[in-house]
Amino acid sequence: MLSPKKVKYRKKQKGRMRGKSYRGNSVDFGDFGLQALGPGWITARQIEAGRMAVTRHVRRSGKLWIRIFPDKPLTKKPAETRMGKGKGSPEEWVAVVKPGRVLYEISGVSEEVAKRAFTLAAHKLGIPTKMIARGGAL
Repeated sequence: MLSPKKVKYRKKQKGRMRGKSYRGNSVDFGDFGLQALGPGWITARQIEAGRMAVTRHVRRSGKLWIRIFPDKPLTKKPAETRMGKGKGSPEEWVAVVKPGRVLYEISGVSEEVAKRAFTLAAHKLGIPTKMIARGGAL
């Protein structure tokens, strides 16, 4: 699964996901893309599950790009622990996604195949998405 090799700080604050994504909101590498319609945290497991769903459906034809990377650590406290005693230890990595962000891109496949593959991938993610084409038309 995806995770950073090295980070400056082990733990991060939650932050806020206000506004739209102004970077990474267009199809730049492939012919079709899967675009986020809502904000959210996408875990490294969800990114990998979506990638596997797409590659299984296209049967390794075409090329897939993953346009997000989980660089934010999520901490959790152990079960049945009393309040206080500091922040929990880092458990998983998430990517912060704002509306408009392109999550995956694919090329070398037809529009019908890409649409079905992205539908399968969208079921693995916890946010609403839509498929877009390179010129913005679809």
